[in-house]
This record gives sequence, C-alpha cells and structure tokens, in this order.
Amino acid sequence: MEEPNHGPGKERQHRTRVESPGKKSWHSQAYALGAVSNFVSTFLTFPIYKVVFRQQIHAVAASEAVRQLWHEGPQYFYRGIYPPLLSKTLQGTLLFGTYDSLLCSLSPVGPHSLRHRWAAGLMSGVVEAVALSPFERVQNVLQDGRKQARFPSTISILKEFNSYGLWGRLSLGYYRGFWPVLLRNSLGSALYFSFKDPIQDGLAEQGLPHWVPALVSGSVNGTITCLVLYPLIVLVANMQSHVGWQSMPSLWASAQDVWDTRGRKVFLIYRGGSLVILRSSVTWGLTTAIHDFLQRRSHSRKELKTD
Repeated sequence: MEEPNHGPGKERQHRTRVESPGKKSWHSQAYALGAVSNFVSTFLTFPIYKVVFRQQIHAVAASEAVRQLWHEGPQYFYRGIYPPLLSKTLQGTLLFGTYDSLLCSLSPVGPHSLRHRWAAGLMSGVVEAVALSPFERVQNVLQDGRKQARFPSTISILKEFNSYGLWGRLSLGYYRGFWPVLLRNSLGSALYFSFKDPIQDGLAEQGLPHWVPALVSGSVNGTITCLVLYPLIVLVANMQSHVGWQSMPSLWASAQDVWDTRGRKVFLIYRGGSLVILRSSVTWGLTTAIHDFLQRRSHSRKELKTD
C-alpha cells in the first residue's frame, strides 16, 4: 500500500536519522530484524541451496541434482539445515548491527559517503566471516552426499574435528577454506551496503509503493553480488566439503583444481548459478524489505513519542 506522506526526501531523512550516533536503540532493533528475516529466508530457500550445492560439487545439471536428492529420500531433503539456519540467523544479527555501528563510527553525521559505506560493509563482512565460517564448514560436509555414511549427523562431524589437535581443529577442521570465505564475505558485504541505499533512493523518487524500492534494491544487489562472486562460492563449497588429515592445498592450487575439474570452461564454473542467483535475489530482497519496514516502524514510534 502506498503511503502518500512518505516522499523520497522523507525516505532519505528517516534513514539518515536512524543511522545517527544518538539512536543507539536502533542497533538492537537491527540485530533482531536481521535475525528473524534471515531465519525465515534461509528456511524457505534451503531446498534451492541444496540443489545448487550438489551442482557445485558434482558438476551436474539441476535435474540430476534433484534426482539425486529424490533418490536419497525426503527424510534427507532438509539434512544439513541446522548449521545454515543458525549461521544465517547470526549472520543477519552481525551484518546489519555491525555495519550500523561501524558506519556511525566512521561517519557520525549523515548522509554517508560511498567510501564510508564501502569501508563499513567490508569490515562487517570480515567479522561475519570470522564468526560464521565454522557453521558453513559443517553445513558443506553435511550436504555432500558422498559423506552421509561416514558423517550421518552434525555431532559426528564435530567429533571428527575435535579429535584433531588445536591447530588441526582450526586449519583442517572448522576454518578449512577460510581465506576464500573471507574474500567473498568482505567483498559481498561491501558491494551490498555501498549500493543498497542509492538504488533504493532512486526507485523511491519514482513514486512507487514504499516497500517496492527496498525489495528491488535488495534483489538487484543480491543478484549482482552473487553473479560477481559466484566462482568464490564454488571454490568455498569444494574446499570445505573435504574432511581428513590430507595436506591442505593452497588457495591457488584449490582454484586450479576447480578450474581443471570443470573442463577449464567458465559456463561449467557457473553451473547452478541461475538457482544461486534466484535464491540470493529472493533472500536479500526479503531481508532488505523487512529491514526497511522495521526502520519505518521505529521512526514512526519515535515521532509519536515526541508529539
């Protein structure tokens, strides 16, 4: 529904005021919003992600990946959802809250420049990678159909990782494949936050219903970011699906292996990319729209209290 009292100028004003350093209560609301929206989005899009993961690991068509999952049985369709459900909930909490805090530290008075949005997004992505890489690692092992017999549950994977020494738990266990995760998350967050508000403001000037600019902005950002960083997504999935004490290849050697196993063809690297882009578009569109909705409600309540 349209809200005639909220014009484009009003949109930018309420977003700037919410991001100001005096509005500390907004940060807690941003944490809560990110947690809820990412939880719902992850649950709804997990079947798409699992099909994509099979394509990334086995380099098969989408129909073959669906056939594999169907052959394994419905009881395994949501196998591996708990780590991503927990990690994505934490991701939303960290990403939006950390970004808001960092942005206010870098630029206490809005509007915020592209340089500040990029820096805050980059650093929030680093925090996200450090905190959540272990969850993604467990998730990728669980979703690899070749390891169902050896690792039937999350507990069995944790027991394997904890059987290593301290350094082995980090380098071979929970943080295997960390460097491409760090690169992907930091660049992805920087791209998302750099262009989210400009796209949303531009669409708001067209007189669209208030929820459309946020939804489209999140979807466009999610699509572009995923398209640009998709080779890193494939690399992470392949590096993190391996378990054992075998020597850890370098990042370059792992990338070369993925390139060789895909027949040195770009379109095979992007196999499964259409579903990834669809999931990313839906997830980030929903997350951005809910985030904007919470901003509006928070701002409206504050205005009512001051009247």
